[in-house]
Amino acid sequence: MNRRTKIAVAALVLLLAGCRELPRYLGGDTVVARAGGNELLLRDLRSVAPKGMAAEDSAAFVKVWVDRWVRKQLKLQEAEILFSSSAADIDKMVEEYRQALLIRKLDQHYVDRWVDTTFTEEDIAAYYDAHQGDFKLDRTLVKGRIVRFGENYRQARKLKELMGSPAEAKQQDFHDICAKNEFTVSDFRDRWVDYTEFLSYLPTLRSASYDSLLASSGVQEMRDSHSYYYFQIDEVRRAGEPIPLERLRPIIRRILFNQRQGEAIRRYEEELYARSAEQGEVRVYEPENGKEE
Repeated sequence: MNRRTKIAVAALVLLLAGCRELPRYLGGDTVVARAGGNELLLRDLRSVAPKGMAAEDSAAFVKVWVDRWVRKQLKLQEAEILFSSSAADIDKMVEEYRQALLIRKLDQHYVDRWVDTTFTEEDIAAYYDAHQGDFKLDRTLVKGRIVRFGENYRQARKLKELMGSPAEAKQQDFHDICAKNEFTVSDFRDRWVDYTEFLSYLPTLRSASYDSLLASSGVQEMRDSHSYYYFQIDEVRRAGEPIPLERLRPIIRRILFNQRQGEAIRRYEEELYARSAEQGEVRVYEPENGKEE
């Protein structure tokens, strides 16, 4: 930086630190840096500098920001020289990108105005029923429950009986016993889990097959060197069967939203076209003779 630039930067630091008055010769048009044929003015720095910074932090910020600005201008100048022959292509790409952003913003405007984002359970279930064939499992899912307890527990038979009972009172007894004795209960009855995840809570081997366990809905048992495990598989969905609706709700909501969004965009496009044609703002000509269609 030259002497005048350093003075300008120092003055900006003072301004950021709380001093509002600047010398007249250090007004907003004071040049802080020049590079690549462009100038960085004091007011440009003032507009990007965070407020409330300490003087030391302000000085560091200004130094880094000016350095980055200079490097950017130099790279832009170098790019202009090297790729001058591609300028038309770059301008075209920039314009296409600008147009795409504007159209996307317009589409979103009408989507926000017209699209109802509320989907009832009936909407979701209807779509699921009509498209089950599009959603197939690639692995087995289960619902069930596992309880782990010490090998010295004397009422293991009673625990197993309570676990397998459909009676609400006995289920409460089962829950109370597990809580009282601090047994580990892994309960997956209210959600589907991968069968491999379910098995990971049991003393199983990765190399072994446990498909035979899926055939029973009763209480089954395993043990290792320290504990007993009772487990019960209530529901099974095998690979190739439809994915359960519970796992698809977020996906179906997104599909339904995309459908409504597409319909809203098509509707306003048709209305815009019809209105513009009626007002004489649209003319379509045949390529060969230049006559209107």
